[in-house]
Amino acid sequence: MPRKEQGWITFQTSDEERRILEEFCHSSQRTKTEILRELVRGLSAQADGAVVPPSTEMTNTAPAAAPIASPPPAKKPLKVSSRNVLRGKVTRVISGAVNSEITLEILHPVELISIITKSSVEELGLVEGVEAYAVIKSSDVVIAME
Repeated sequence: MPRKEQGWITFQTSDEERRILEEFCHSSQRTKTEILRELVRGLSAQADGAVVPPSTEMTNTAPAAAPIASPPPAKKPLKVSSRNVLRGKVTRVISGAVNSEITLEILHPVELISIITKSSVEELGLVEGVEAYAVIKSSDVVIAME
């Protein structure tokens, strides 16, 4: 059973609310967790006095299929348990229907390639030329941004 101490949030919804959320997840190709995080970030930005786009406002209608909110303006330093964090520059993004291939140039000519979800690419704003980090844990290479 998930516990609050582990970071889990549970709440009860009506059948209609659940249907709306599931349809939105399907149409936006995002998980419920991603949508909840975006909503929370939007609330944080609103509390900080940031202008929140109309699509992020809580209404009685189903949300639009556009991105909900950008992260709050005040950024906290990235902290990860992985000990192998390599800074690099994105040199190539090959987008697929679900996953995308990201190539980071760590040192010329050393490149690392990672397969991550399309929604992660969009959420991180990964495009050619931006700085990002390869976080290596075990046999996986994940991409991170400050």
